[in-house]
Order: sequence, then structure tokens, then C-alpha cells
Amino acid sequence: MAQTSPHVGIDVSKARLDVALYPESDRFCVDNTPEGWAELARRCGQIGAVRLGMEASGGYEHGVMHALQERGFSVHLLNAKRVRDFAKALGRLAKNDRIDAAVIAQFVAQIRTRPLPPRDHDRERLVATLRARRQFTEQLVALRHQANGRADPLLARLGKTIAASLQAAIRAIDARMAEIVRANPVMARRHQVLRSAPGVGPVLACTLIAELPELGTISRKRIGALVGVVPYDFDSGSMKGRRCIWGGRNAVRDVLYMAALVACRHNTRMREARANLDARGKPPKVALVAIMRKLLTTLNAMLRDGTPWNQPTAANPA
Repeated sequence: MAQTSPHVGIDVSKARLDVALYPESDRFCVDNTPEGWAELARRCGQIGAVRLGMEASGGYEHGVMHALQERGFSVHLLNAKRVRDFAKALGRLAKNDRIDAAVIAQFVAQIRTRPLPPRDHDRERLVATLRARRQFTEQLVALRHQANGRADPLLARLGKTIAASLQAAIRAIDARMAEIVRANPVMARRHQVLRSAPGVGPVLACTLIAELPELGTISRKRIGALVGVVPYDFDSGSMKGRRCIWGGRNAVRDVLYMAALVACRHNTRMREARANLDARGKPPKVALVAIMRKLLTTLNAMLRDGTPWNQPTAANPA
């Protein structure tokens, strides 16, 4: 009887990694340190592990994830909600690190997922820079919202000083993003194509390059689903529910939302599409999501064909 190569589930915490195998029931634990990663890789190599799965864990997964990738393992970074829903479907309501590792191992064995692509250090730098930009921007927005409520002159002055410092930090981050993109020929070309579209600024272009590397390589439906701008049915029998978008990559969708607002004013095609949706009585938010989807799928086709906005692009496959 043929032996089935085991799948490995790894539950990541700050201090340790709980590991489980499927279909075997073996479990073990290693430290979340370079020495622990080496031990994990050695044991996975000995048993001939095929696929290794783990959930995002606030950045604590990065070290082991990269260490396993560099040693040639197929690593799958999983959506924690999907894994938890899978556990509930199996009737596993209890939750601890050992149970989670076992559920992850079974999930990666039975559910089709994409392995992480090979490491791209420039893209990782760009992702880290964008995340820092989002953090500073959120702090700046919070300060501005609180400004009107400060009656004390000292607090108002300190708020302005901190806001000015955050603005300077954001400008420095923008300069660093441009530097990273310019230094990488592939990124630079993608950036040039994306920026040719009216309404696509440097932040959206960098976000798409860093956070949506699949752009230009998959179909319009799949790219829309990845970002979370595809409406899903909610029907049952004679009941016809409201279509809603669901899931997707928030970081991309948030920036795309702002770009769609700009495109509705400054991009002729998007402005005409928005006017058509309004004329058909579509609610404003529904119309804007449709513009987000249209802009995204157009950019997907542009990168697929390597053609800027003002050049014809072949029909995007379904």
C-alpha cells in the first residue's frame, strides 16, 4: 500500500511553534527561533512533508515562513477565519495551540490553497514601507479629528507639532517607496503602466505592486474576488437577497476606494461609467464599488498585456 506523504500544520506564537501532522497524529513543539526553525525543517525533511501550512500571526510567522521557504518547502499562509470555519465544520469547537495545529494540517491537506511565491526582497521592503505609511496616516487622521476638541493651547500646539512630524514621516516614506520601485526594473515597468491610468496615483500603484502581485496574471473575476469587490448572491428558494461584497484584501480595497473617487472625476471612461450607473438608479455605494471593480479589471488587463492606458488592450478573459 502506497504511503501518503504527511501534511504539516504549524500554530505560531511568539515563543514557540506547535506542529501537527496529517494524516498521522504525531505532534511536537519547537522554539520560534532560528534553532527551532532548523529543527523543524530537519524533521519535516526526514518525514518527506509535502505541504506546510500556518496562519498569519502578527508577524511572528515571518521568520519560520522564510526559513522553510529557503529550504525548499511548499509553505501555505492561510486565512485564519477560513481555518476556524473549517474547524467548526468538522465539529471541533475546542481551541488551543495543539488543536489549531492539527486543524491547520488537515486544512492544508484537504483544501486547495496556493503556496507562497518565491521570496522577493524588494517586494517585502515595499510591503513593510506601505504598512508603516498606513500606520502614520491613521495616526495623522486621528490627530486631525481630535484637534477641534482641544481647548488647552498647549495641547493644541503639541497636536500640531506631532501632526507636522507625521506629515514629514509620510513624505519620507513616499520618497523611499519611489526609490524601491525605481531600483527594481520589473517594479518600475509595472509602476509606469499603472500610473498611465488617470486616477491612479503613486500610493495605489505601489499598493497594487506590493500587496497584489497576482495583478496581470489571473482573470478579471479572480482578481476582483482577491480584492473583495465582487458581489456575491444571497438567495434561498424564492427569497432574493441583497448582493454584497465579502472578504478580500482590505489594504488594497481601501486605497482602490479612494482612487475610484478620483477616477470618477478625472478619468473619462470611469466618469461615463459612473454616470450610466447613476442613470440606472444604482445606489451610490453600489455604483462606486462597480467603478472600483471596473478600474481594477482594466488595470489587470493593462499589466497582462503590458500596455499603458492610452493604448488598446485585448479583452480580459473571464
